[in-house]
Amino acid sequence: MEIKKTAVISVVGRPNVGKSTLVNKLVGCKVAIVSSKPQTTRTRITGVLSKNDCQFVFLDTPGLHKPRSRLGDFMVKVATESVAEVDAAALVVEPVPRIGAPEESLIAEAEKNGVPVVLAINKVDTVPHEALLEVISVYAARYDFDAVVPLSARTGENTGILLDELEKFALESPALFPEGMVSDQPQQQIVAEIIREKMLRLLDREVPHGVAVGIERWNERENGLIEINAAIYCEKASHKGIIIGKNGEMLKKIGKSARLEMERNLDTHVFLELWVKVKEGWRNNTFQMRSFGYQDE
Repeated sequence: MEIKKTAVISVVGRPNVGKSTLVNKLVGCKVAIVSSKPQTTRTRITGVLSKNDCQFVFLDTPGLHKPRSRLGDFMVKVATESVAEVDAAALVVEPVPRIGAPEESLIAEAEKNGVPVVLAINKVDTVPHEALLEVISVYAARYDFDAVVPLSARTGENTGILLDELEKFALESPALFPEGMVSDQPQQQIVAEIIREKMLRLLDREVPHGVAVGIERWNERENGLIEINAAIYCEKASHKGIIIGKNGEMLKKIGKSARLEMERNLDTHVFLELWVKVKEGWRNNTFQMRSFGYQDE
């Protein structure tokens, strides 16, 4: 397959609208972690799909929200700056006939940068189809979108139509990424994100937002086994106890769930050791944020 054109697409929207689920579905495999909690995605993640003679490069971005920490400021900056220097943006929204502040802000950024925008109305499998007419009408009155695609990232409904619409913005270009590559994330970053995803799914609502994961040791044995030591950093001593759980049961559950997914992802056996450490206020410490990979590019 010879790539003759490329399309760099920023996938934007408020938290929890299904951006990461959509990128995973479009790429055809999991490149971004997913949970039901807001602010799961913290930095920009690249997903790559090579189809026919076109290579799509999807930029999965943090949900636009009101920041309450320097980490939040960083996430908002990543989201807004992603609506620039791309071939097009896919604005992902829920099937609700109301435009909120995050959508208004992202539309304004697209207008300012002259970026074409396709409106992707997600979760259409959760509402009657006739309800979509009002949603489309409200958004069409606000902005002249280049296309409107109702879809379901969960089931894949109409995601092929979205690809067809986005391909219209592709430019003549050789491939930006090698054939077969689906993401530009280093393996250690993927592994750290897998651990964080399991915490998001297993822990109380407020605890996971104050955690970060650092890979402290990565050793590949000759027999293929990968030994991984990872540190989970939380902001409060009380959170450390919650993460570890009674008799260490919660940490074991997080570790087992993460290890099984790592083995599927890496296609080999994994020995995983987890430690929990307290770093008070790390989300407001620029140096510590950078050590976890949350830094301006």
